[in-house]
Amino acid sequence: MTDSPEELAAALDATGYLADDGLATAGFLALRMGRPLFCEGEPGTGKTSLAIALATALGRPLVRLQCHEGIDAAQALYEWDFPRQLLHLRALEAAGDGRVDVETAERSLYTERFLLARPLLQALITAPCVLLIDEIDRADDEFEAFLLQLLDEHAVTIPEYGEVRAEEPPLVVLTSNRTREVHDALKRRCLYHWLEHPDLVREVTILRRRIPLIGEVLARQVAEAVHRLREMDLLKPPGVAESLDWARALMALHRDELDAATAARTLGAVLKYSEDLDRVRAKLDALFA
Repeated sequence: MTDSPEELAAALDATGYLADDGLATAGFLALRMGRPLFCEGEPGTGKTSLAIALATALGRPLVRLQCHEGIDAAQALYEWDFPRQLLHLRALEAAGDGRVDVETAERSLYTERFLLARPLLQALITAPCVLLIDEIDRADDEFEAFLLQLLDEHAVTIPEYGEVRAEEPPLVVLTSNRTREVHDALKRRCLYHWLEHPDLVREVTILRRRIPLIGEVLARQVAEAVHRLREMDLLKPPGVAESLDWARALMALHRDELDAATAARTLGAVLKYSEDLDRVRAKLDALFA
């Protein structure tokens, strides 16, 4: 356990994740208070990477639940291994020469042996760990309600099995790209932090930290170009991940500097919509003037 936001920032820095004072403080308080950390922001601002870096910095396993439309408890919490249960029943029948005590057979079916732990249950079993609930805004309202007991009690109840409670609560990080508003009942249980894209100096530092062989000139040119792209009216402004992809693409082409001609050939590394590509290509000369 780190003793201050500054210590946590240093631990994250050692993993290659550069957290500003606000984010380091939010992460420290989530750890110290045992509260989930709800991270919201534009795609590519480092929300998912934060959870990964926290797991590495704290020396804890990472358990990740990727949310999607229609996700339900069976996909997120647990399922029973029906094929193995069926084989087990057949084995009991064979051993009993066709006679099986129903109550005994039923008790033997609902044991840990046949329980398939999905991410939420795995986090309770594995704790202490870092539980990443990624893109909660893509899930349905019903799934949010389902999460409340887990966030409140760090426990779930399985009707056929009983209660599973974490010996030590996991550090829960929830992320949202704000495609819809998450309900207040969920947010009230969390500490909240809004992540912005990094400023120019921080983005250059990230590029040089994550790509040690990149030159200072190229790192600054990529960061400056990406910042200009974020100021344009794009469908999907580039995040830090796209900055890194662009820099790696340029290095793969053995480029030490970024100019308009090279940018035109490599825009697919940083922009992912044809409309954005057309809009930027029409303004490349001005972008690199």
